[in-house]
Amino acid sequence: MAETVNSQITDAVTQTNVKVLGEGPAEAVAISVQAVAHATSLSVENASQTQGGMQQINNAAVGALIAKILEIPLV
Repeated sequence: MAETVNSQITDAVTQTNVKVLGEGPAEAVAISVQAVAHATSLSVENASQTQGGMQQINNAAVGALIAKILEIPLV
């Protein structure tokens, strides 16, 4: 077997390694941004769910208060 490697092969491997090392930081930042966006969307979803729950409590409270008002005898 030959002990030498074709220069085209070494160039291709070197270029691939440089490409991977060059893109690494950008991909890391992209993953971080995506994680923050996902966390933010979960927070907004949680806030809207909470607001909906509070609206249900508000509706029940208003209904109970109206019932109490209607129980007051008219003079």
